Amino acid sequence: MKPDVSIVIPAYNEEDRLGGPLRQIVGFSETSKLSLEIIVVDDGSSDGTADVAEEIFGTFPGIANQVIRYEKNRGKGFAVKTGLLAANADIGLFTDADLSTPIEEMSKLVDPIRSGEFDVTFGSRALDRTLIGTHQPWQREQGGRVMNLIIKMMSRLPFYDTQCGFKAFNMQKFRPLLDVMTIDRFGFDIEFLYIANYHGLRLAEIPVRWNDVAGSKVSVLRDTLRMIDELRQIRWNAKKGRYDLPKN
Repeated sequence: MKPDVSIVIPAYNEEDRLGGPLRQIVGFSETSKLSLEIIVVDDGSSDGTADVAEEIFGTFPGIANQVIRYEKNRGKGFAVKTGLLAANADIGLFTDADLSTPIEEMSKLVDPIRSGEFDVTFGSRALDRTLIGTHQPWQREQGGRVMNLIIKMMSRLPFYDTQCGFKAFNMQKFRPLLDVMTIDRFGFDIEFLYIANYHGLRLAEIPVRWNDVAGSKVSVLRDTLRMIDELRQIRWNAKKGRYDLPKN
């Protein structure tokens, strides 16, 4: 039976952190009214990330699942694209491996797509900060706000938080756009939204619950500089028509 939603979990060296969140998602899948597929994409980990996923899925044979692994680390964006391309459902959702946004928030993103109201929905920490349970350290949180301001100014998109790792897509409309994506690492979120907006898809930023989880691989200074470079690349690609789809 075709699933209603495919949940993609990109993971890189998450052997120690993946087990708990993945069991939560599997448990949620067992009680959900929707039929769910769970896809773990191991982004070239050097540890047992894929083994953890396969062991958990092995104890729940009734849950539709995939474990995708490749040898070379390609970046979170590449992992998400790989998972979405493998998705069997008409709606794809990706969530961070640490489940900083509880999987129970899924309906906030999926329901507007199922109803036909929007094509791409994405979680936001900025629209309602009362939904943040555990905050990031002050320096990291302020750095994130600066980064979001830079993104908004350079992308010219009217959104306040493009980097929350909780996004959903109408795959019938979004799947063809994956072919023109160019960014595999930190800036892939904004490229996803930029290209979706570029092609006239209907986007919605939706406040979700969120908690900081220790172990983030994000470096505020390094990744802000990387983001600025990737934003320049996005604008250049758009100017050169590289986000246009081939004409039939």
